[in-house]
Amino acid sequence: MTHHAVQRFLRIFLYPLVLSSLVCGVSYAADSPPIDIAPDTTTAKVRLIRDDLERPWALAFLPDRSILITEIGNRLLKLSPDGLQRTEIRGLPDVATLGQGGLLDVAVDPDFETQAWVYLTYTERDKSTLLPKYGTAVARGRLVGNALVDLAVIFRQSPKTSGGGHFGSRLAFAKDKTLFITLGERQLKTPAQDLTQSLGKVVRINRDGSIPKDNPRLGESAIPGLWSLGHRNPQGAAIHPTTGELWISEHGPQGGDEINIARSSKNYGWPNRGYGCNYGQPAGSGCRLGGGTHAPDYEEPVTFWEPTSIAPSGLMFYQGRLFPKWKGNLFSGSLAGQALWRLELDGNRVVKRQRLLSDLKSRIRDVRESPDSSIVVLTDAGQLLRLVPAAN
Repeated sequence: MTHHAVQRFLRIFLYPLVLSSLVCGVSYAADSPPIDIAPDTTTAKVRLIRDDLERPWALAFLPDRSILITEIGNRLLKLSPDGLQRTEIRGLPDVATLGQGGLLDVAVDPDFETQAWVYLTYTERDKSTLLPKYGTAVARGRLVGNALVDLAVIFRQSPKTSGGGHFGSRLAFAKDKTLFITLGERQLKTPAQDLTQSLGKVVRINRDGSIPKDNPRLGESAIPGLWSLGHRNPQGAAIHPTTGELWISEHGPQGGDEINIARSSKNYGWPNRGYGCNYGQPAGSGCRLGGGTHAPDYEEPVTFWEPTSIAPSGLMFYQGRLFPKWKGNLFSGSLAGQALWRLELDGNRVVKRQRLLSDLKSRIRDVRESPDSSIVVLTDAGQLLRLVPAAN
């Protein structure tokens, strides 16, 4: 049977799957904790688009509804709007692939139709040192045909360090078209609070890499571009459709995964505060880092997970028409949790949470709203999935 025949068989006979959600028992310390709600088996079904991707990390839509997908092993793919045809894009930066690092996020310029810029985050090696050191970098190039041209690096995390973990690396364009970049602390304890480094921070730059004049002033020792600090490994980022604020998801250690609103100059506590426990300790409320509670010294998360980490990934606010009951909801992928989380909001409060797609037993790497209002999901198993109303 040919590959396309296999794909057709899967789409027709094995999919769509009905969503089934599993509510897991978690505890919260917020004054008004979210309610875990019952499974929903009638709202949506999932259709397989394709399952032959190799370690995919992120996806983005072009104005013509084509889909860009990054694969960690340094491959950028362009798929047709239905996802069935694919082309490899040439002209990528020099990507180092190790551990959690490689070719990571992709974002499309808000003015793509006139400028055609595509932005990539990736792991870059410092070749001037004998001992290998790595860090997150951001490059942009104009997409012309099936190649990126005029490629230039517009940001480099500082300093580069050894090791292959916690690169962060999500991109989000603000409403004013400045660019947010989330950066992990590279599994080191102190950098997230050190203003002379960009590790464990969110930075904000202009699209050409220059620093916005209205960025916060964090002191004479602070390096340019810093927006917020005290982050661990933020792997999800999304702009709130109404307030325009940046929401991020970040990994805790054992528990303590957080959703935060990353505000100018604010400190989110890592590694001094956290609702999780250090590795090697028995997970539970008794070993929370710094006692757990962030305030008043640091910013409290909007919501968090404990005692078990879900390892949150791609983040999205849904604004489409296909799922009217979900409009305004926040969606987060999860890796260790192997699920898609749906969070209902009341203003900036999470009031209900629901775990979806847990029956797939796949690590959900990214989630995006498609131009047709369906929800598109990327899994570590190499699947590209589309959620549509169950009645379709």
